[in-house]
Amino acid sequence: MTTSHITRRAAAAAAAVILPLSLGILAPQAFASNTTGPFGPGCASLPTSGEGSVDGMADDPVATAAANNPELSTLVSAVKAAGLVDTLNNADDITVFAPTNDAFAKIPKADLDKVLADKAALTKILTYHVVGEQVDKSDLAGGSFKTLQGGTLTTDGSGDAFTVNDTTKIVCGDVPTANATVHIVDTVLMPK
Repeated sequence: MTTSHITRRAAAAAAAVILPLSLGILAPQAFASNTTGPFGPGCASLPTSGEGSVDGMADDPVATAAANNPELSTLVSAVKAAGLVDTLNNADDITVFAPTNDAFAKIPKADLDKVLADKAALTKILTYHVVGEQVDKSDLAGGSFKTLQGGTLTTDGSGDAFTVNDTTKIVCGDVPTANATVHIVDTVLMPK
């Protein structure tokens, strides 16, 4: 064997080891660059630290994460009243369109109290806010998604401005939790 032949074999062997290693190292970085994180004007109103912050919510399953966020306390009360805490916390790879407290405040108090007292109606409304797959910002332009309730949600928009069912605005989207993507919305979505 000549020296140049040995050098070529050594170079080929090194490339066989280095190339997969470099791809393994670069792949997560490439994925991370496609992830923009939460978006929307309402993200500024979320806590900046603690369990209710974006970072704090990422560690907990969705119902627990929402319970730690003061902007979602009415939603959490409704989820508890419907008995859906364990269902949501134990689901995998779901998306929740989470109405803010202000969204619930748009509903007349008498109507809201009536729905909160009717577990079947409440469950129907709340499961209409949940999609059984991960939906992130890249899926929202011209999207159509089947909900756990059985109905369909449509999304549209561009940049950081997206709507659900034509009029409901996503005020803070792509909030990660341990088992779900959360899009915080400004109106309670009503199934047809």
